[in-house]
Amino acid sequence: MSRLSPNDPNSYSRPDEACVTNLHLEWLIDFCSKTISGSVTLGVERRKDVSSHLILDSKNLNISAVKDEETGQVLSFSLGEAHPNFGSELRITLPSHAPDKNKFKIRIEYSTSPKSSALQWLLPEQTAGKKHPYLFSQCQAIHCRSLIPIQDTPGVKATYTAEVSAPKELVVLMSALREEHIEKGTNTMYKFRQPVQMPSYLIAIAVGALESRNVGPRSNVWSEKELIDQVSYEFAETEKMLFTAELICGEYVWSQYDLLILPPSFPYGGMENPCLTFVTPTLLAGDRSLVDVVAHEISHSWTGNLVTNSQWEHFWLNEGFTMFVERKICGRLHGETARHFSAIRGWKDLADCIKSRGEEDPLTCLVPDLTGIDPDDAFSTVPYEKGHTFLWYLETLVGGPKEFEPFLKAYIEKFKYKCLTSEMFKSFLLEFFVDKKSVFDEVDWNTWWKTPGMPPIKPQFDETLSTACTELQMRWMAWYVGTEFPFHADDFKNLSTDQAIMFLQQLLEEEPLPIVKLEKMDEVYSLSSFNNAEIRYRWIRLGLKAHWELRVEDALKMVTEQGRMKFVRPLYRDLYAWEEFRPKAIATFNANKKFMMHVAEYVIAKDLHLSE
Repeated sequence: MSRLSPNDPNSYSRPDEACVTNLHLEWLIDFCSKTISGSVTLGVERRKDVSSHLILDSKNLNISAVKDEETGQVLSFSLGEAHPNFGSELRITLPSHAPDKNKFKIRIEYSTSPKSSALQWLLPEQTAGKKHPYLFSQCQAIHCRSLIPIQDTPGVKATYTAEVSAPKELVVLMSALREEHIEKGTNTMYKFRQPVQMPSYLIAIAVGALESRNVGPRSNVWSEKELIDQVSYEFAETEKMLFTAELICGEYVWSQYDLLILPPSFPYGGMENPCLTFVTPTLLAGDRSLVDVVAHEISHSWTGNLVTNSQWEHFWLNEGFTMFVERKICGRLHGETARHFSAIRGWKDLADCIKSRGEEDPLTCLVPDLTGIDPDDAFSTVPYEKGHTFLWYLETLVGGPKEFEPFLKAYIEKFKYKCLTSEMFKSFLLEFFVDKKSVFDEVDWNTWWKTPGMPPIKPQFDETLSTACTELQMRWMAWYVGTEFPFHADDFKNLSTDQAIMFLQQLLEEEPLPIVKLEKMDEVYSLSSFNNAEIRYRWIRLGLKAHWELRVEDALKMVTEQGRMKFVRPLYRDLYAWEEFRPKAIATFNANKKFMMHVAEYVIAKDLHLSE
């Protein structure tokens, strides 16, 4: 399969010929038909005088009419052959009455499909309140085209406004500033405005029985009322993280920073939708120990949302930079040793990911070739942690944070509101450090970007906080069952949550522990009683690795009660690898896939070899 367009292998659109600069949405939410119907009005600029068409991406949309908003002229359009992942090219003939005109408003009337890959429709029983249905979206990477006919490439940024009608007992939220809402019969119409240009994958909507609490001068938390007290406690320090991020990156331009805690089926830890970050309820540990995900999503307000990869082959420019900034925030708030400890954990996650995918998997390149490949298939820890490691390495080369952080601010200032490639980043880096240009002579750019597997260089991390984890891990590995039992509850209790996670992760990297050791570990540390999702997930995996049958039901419960892919995919893979329980894993997936969001169902089916 060839690349879909010259500038983006995953988008049919041609913004180099005619580009969308703004859009206005008028939507009606229909829970009965599981559709959104209405229209989008696109502000379009012709970029080439010879361009006679506007080319968009569309996937499973029912398009009923296209017209010139200003004159009412009906415009002809055609849909190309549909690809199951990429959808179709939507080609619209630009108005013929004004060949010299370069700006247009194109109105498209349409409705979504009940199977839109961007949307998940939840029944009341799938929500905390059990009374009302719920809708939420996930457009990254290329699912916005199943919500809106649009130039669905991160290389195009546009402002947007919206008017959304939904049943009046529900609240509508979007990745935009909330304006007025007006009751109209059995519905309420909500108005939104996003004045900052942003790519299509950041358009987001949620509709449900939602309540909010204020947690800072520019932040609210939103959730169903059953969770709101827990949520407002867990994320009470949002402003502190936001303020710290501004010190590192510069002014926060999005005005509002709210958090929406979604139902458990949300497939990611968080999604950086502007003005309204989506987060998983698996962060609700009760002690604020897992809120580093919020620091990550806050960081995206600059790296990803403000400065954006031009297409998904350069995804590390979004995620590697965001991990880098997240850990800068961590260092400011908790000390430099905490930043290093987080980086060590990230390195281990990267090693685990590459071991799982294979050292030669081309999708473990930092800049992979995505010709004919759905970005969902390429999604992994690699752009996050390999990208972070590359930036850490470059920071070390130029002399450390004091030298590199001014570059970080200058980089954001240079490319804000824009999109870029890896080569553009490299050019600006060399330009900024022109007086130190020779230090980059040792950088093997091609190996870093185009070679699969682990990074060519491992930074020297401060291991102060990891020592206790390693020592406890080694003690458990060295202990002989039947000899004196040398462990106490305080061994584990005295670890921080992050250290406890690291201890379990390091055990996972070794040969399986005997079941009798795991039984004794559970007896002394009560690991089976932990509700912290990160600890629980690793403890279950240790049991599966040892073929401890007692943990199988725990694993099946965890993969069905929440849909976060970070947890669900490895657990399903572990169950599949255990041949005796493979049929049970497949049966559990088949029984529950209707409750999953598209992206999770799609990749887990591949993990279980059901779509080959």
